[in-house]
This record gives sequence, C-alpha cells and structure tokens, in this order.
Amino acid sequence: MKNIVLIGMPGSGKSTAGILLAKALGRRFIDTDIQIQEETGRLLQEIIDQDGPRMFLEIEERTILSLHPHRAVIATGGSVVYSKTAMKHLRNIGTMVYLFIPFDGMAERLKNITNRGIVLNAGQGLREMYDERIPLYQTYADCTIDVSGKTTENVVSRIIKLTRTPMRKSGNKPGKS
Repeated sequence: MKNIVLIGMPGSGKSTAGILLAKALGRRFIDTDIQIQEETGRLLQEIIDQDGPRMFLEIEERTILSLHPHRAVIATGGSVVYSKTAMKHLRNIGTMVYLFIPFDGMAERLKNITNRGIVLNAGQGLREMYDERIPLYQTYADCTIDVSGKTTENVVSRIIKLTRTPMRKSGNKPGKS
C-alpha cells in the first residue's frame, strides 16, 4: 500500500483530515509543515519573514525529499506544488489526493494570514495565489475531493473510498467528488 499524500490550498483541511485518516487506517501521520518547524526550530512565518519565500520553498523541498515513509498519510504545505522535484517524489511514494476548496471558503477559513505561514510573493494577494496554484494542484492530483460543505469525517470517508479504488493502473483520474 502506498502512502496517501494530501495536497491543496491553505485552509482546505489537509492536516485535520490527515490526522483522522491516519487514525482510521492505522497509518503514521506526517505533517510536512510541522516537520519543517521541528527541523528548523522556527515557525513557518518566521522563516518566510526572515529568509523570504524562496528560502522557505527550498527548505520545504528538502524536507519533502527527505521523506521515505511506508503506509503513511502525508499532509503537505500548500506551497509544495511550486517544486516539480518535490511533487515528483511525492507522486512516486504515494497517491495524490487534492482537497479542493473554493476561493471564498479558503478566504473564510484563513482568519490571520500574517501568522499562518502562507507563501505569498511580493505584492501577491490571496486571490492571485489561489489562481496561480489551482492548475498546479489539478496537474498533480490522482483524485480530487471538493471539501466545501462537507464535514471532516465525510472527507475522510471519501478519501478512503477513492484511494482504495485503483486509479493509475488504467490511467484514469477520477473527477471531483
């Protein structure tokens, strides 16, 4: 069994769903944002503020490339899709589940973006970041789950169902659910 890798926008529920999914499946849970904080001894926002978005993305990529788990649920940071190398590694070790959230839902969930550790380029707002990342998530996803209006338990059940169905062997990519 491969790992299950959760990708998606900040606020889409990757960490929350990931914990419950790992528990339901009896798997290890890895949150790459927490791993970055543990390895650097700093909060994500501190890294972004002090070293800049580019350095943060380099640290994030190194952290992803250091992962070699077996039968784990991995919740990634929303900016991981900026690294083709990291995404290739994640795809090689797991099934990519994209937790889709509409822009308005994301904006509502992100109360304080100045402390959240969200990678925004100079002059970029949430809308620009959202529009830039959507096609990247779609490119890497093996399956997509629309999380809007769903409970975390419903999302977890959907992930379990979709990841137990063969996806890549036939070349099929299930649509949104």
